[in-house]
Amino acid sequence: MILVFGGTTEGRIAIRKLEEAGNPYYYSTRGDEQEVVLHHGTRLTGALNTEQLKTFCLEHAIKLLVDAGHPFAEVLHQTIADVALSLNIPAIRFERVFPPRDPSIIWCNNYADAIEKIQENGVKHLLALTGVQTITKLKPLINLGVDCYFRILNRESSLRIAHENGISDDHLFYYDENNDTTWNNIHFSLQPPFDAMITKESGTSGGFLEKVNAAKEQGMQVFAICRPATPLVFHIVNGEHGLRRMVEKLLPQFYPLHSGITTGTCATAASIAAMHQLDGLHPQVVPVILPNGETIHVEVHYGDNYAYVLKDSGDDPDITKGIEIRASVEILPDGTPLTTEDQADDDQLYPRILIRGGEGIGRITLPGFDYPIGSAAINKVPRQMIRQNLRSLLEKEHSSILNYQLKTIKVIVSVPAGTELAHKTFNPRLGIVDGISIVGVSGIIQPFSIEGFINSIRKCMNVAKAMGCQHLVLHSGAMSEKILQERYQELPTQAFVEYGNYIGEALRLANEMKIPQITIGIMMGKAVKLAEGHLDTHSREATMNKDFIKVMMREAGCSEESLLLSDNLNMARDLISLLPPSELDAFVEVVLRHCYEHCAPLLPDGKLFFDYVQLTRDSAPKSNDISSKDQNNDKSKKRI
Repeated sequence: MILVFGGTTEGRIAIRKLEEAGNPYYYSTRGDEQEVVLHHGTRLTGALNTEQLKTFCLEHAIKLLVDAGHPFAEVLHQTIADVALSLNIPAIRFERVFPPRDPSIIWCNNYADAIEKIQENGVKHLLALTGVQTITKLKPLINLGVDCYFRILNRESSLRIAHENGISDDHLFYYDENNDTTWNNIHFSLQPPFDAMITKESGTSGGFLEKVNAAKEQGMQVFAICRPATPLVFHIVNGEHGLRRMVEKLLPQFYPLHSGITTGTCATAASIAAMHQLDGLHPQVVPVILPNGETIHVEVHYGDNYAYVLKDSGDDPDITKGIEIRASVEILPDGTPLTTEDQADDDQLYPRILIRGGEGIGRITLPGFDYPIGSAAINKVPRQMIRQNLRSLLEKEHSSILNYQLKTIKVIVSVPAGTELAHKTFNPRLGIVDGISIVGVSGIIQPFSIEGFINSIRKCMNVAKAMGCQHLVLHSGAMSEKILQERYQELPTQAFVEYGNYIGEALRLANEMKIPQITIGIMMGKAVKLAEGHLDTHSREATMNKDFIKVMMREAGCSEESLLLSDNLNMARDLISLLPPSELDAFVEVVLRHCYEHCAPLLPDGKLFFDYVQLTRDSAPKSNDISSKDQNNDKSKKRI
C-alpha cells in the first residue's frame, strides 16, 4: 500500500501514474478543495502530525510514502521524513523541475532576508505572488511603508485570511486555480506602477519562468524566495516517468508490468558517461534529461575509450532488451571539415556536437525520415537528447579540457549486436540497412505501449508516402499480411502497414498524411467488433457482442437455425464453419458495410476499401470490397 501526499500539480500527476497499476493506494491532502478523480485510490483529508502519521502507516500497512506536496511545505516534508526513518519505510520526494537560477533575480534565503533586500533596493510598490499564507510574513513591509498587493486564490478561506491580516480588496488580485501562470486581472496601469515582484522558487509547473518573464517585461525587479532543502531520506524524482520507475524499484509488486528506457535514452546516458570519461571520471549512474524536461538516472559501464548502457526494456517484449549500447566522445581539432551528414544534422550551436553512427547502427536508404539518405538511423529526438544533455553537462561541470564551448565534439553511437538484430525488426522494410535504429520519443518504454505502436504505424506510413505509394494496405499482422501481399502483388513491401488493433488511429494518420487510397484487410474476429463501432479492437476495449452479431445475421437473411446456433459461439471466427456458404457471403457483406460506415468518416478525402481475409473453410481465402467510390452502395464486388 502506498500513501501519497498531494494537493498540487505533482499530486495530480502522481494519481495518474499510480492509477496505471490498477492497485489501491491512499491520496492525502490538507484540505478538500482540490478536485481529483480516484478509481483505485482512497481520498484522505486533514493534516497529520508525526505520531498520527506513524499510527496510520502501521494500521494500514503502508510500504511506501510519496511526498508530492508543495516545495515550500517544509513541515510536511520533515514529518514524512521523520516517519520514514522511524518506521524504515522508503520515501519518494516528487519534486518539481527547477530552472537554473537566473543571476538577474535577487535571491532570498527566507522572508526576513527578502524584507531586508526589498528595503535595500528602495521598493515602493510590491506585487506579491507568494500565496495567501505568506501575507503575515510580508506584513512588516507594509509597516515600513511599502505598498503591497497580493495575488491569491479566489476562495472564501483565502479571502478570510487576507482580510484578517488587514489587506483590503483593492490590494488583492485573483488567479485561476487551474491556470496559475497567467497574470489575469493584475492592473499594470496602476499609478504609480509596481516597481518589484516577489515570488517563490516554485519550479516550471508553478509557472515560475512565466511570472519572472512577465515581470521583467514590465520593467519590474524580481525577488525570489529560494526553495527549502529536501531532507536526505528521500529518493528524489522530478517527473512522472521517474516517479513510476522509482515506485517499480522500491515496491516492485505494485505495477504488474514494469517500464523501460528507449535506445535513445541509453545512447544519451552512454554519451554523458563517455564525456565524463574524457576527464578521467567514471560515475556509475548518470542523470539524463528526458524530452519532457524531467531527469531520470541511468546505470552506466565503461570499456576502453567508450561507455555503454545495458538496455533496460522493462516488461516490454523488446528484442533489444539487455543489449549493449555504446558511445564514444572525442574533441575534434579546430577547423575539422564537416561531412555531408554532419552538415545536414548540424544545429550550429556551440559547442558543436556531431552525432554519428558506428558499428551496428543502420543507414537510411529510403526517403521519409528526418535525415537524408545515407545518414545514420539515429532519430531526431535521441539526437536532441544527446545534444541537450551534453551541453547541460558542460554548463555545470568543471572540465579539464579548456574552451569546450568553442570546440566541436564528435559522438559515435554503436551497438555491437545491431547488425544481427536488425533482421528481426521492421528496419529492412523501412529501408534501413546494416543495423538497428536509435529511437524514442518520450525516452521511456511503457510496457506494451499503445503510443509506441501508433508511432510505428506513423513511421511506416511516412516511408511509404515518401516512396510515392498512393495505395496502402493496412493489416492486423503477419498472417493476414502474407495473404494480402498475394492479392496486391503490384504494391511494394512498404505499402503494407500493420494496424494491430488500432484501426481508428491508423485511418486518422492516413488522413493526416493525405494518403489517397486505403485498403483495410480484416478477419472475422476484428470485423464484428469494428462493425459495432469499436475502432480499437483490443480485447481490453471491446469484446464479441453476440446480440449485435445476431442483428447483422438477421440483416443478412440468415436462417433461424443459424441464429440459434450462434448462441453457442465461443469466437467470432466460428461463424465461418457455422454458416452455409451463401449465408456467410451475405453476412460478410453486412459486416463490412457496418465497418465502412464507422471508418469512412475518418478518411473523408480518400478512397476506402475493405478486404475480408478468411483463413479457414476450403483452402482459398475470400475477400469482399466495399469502396468509398461506390456512391450507390453497390456491394456486388467480390474476389476469390
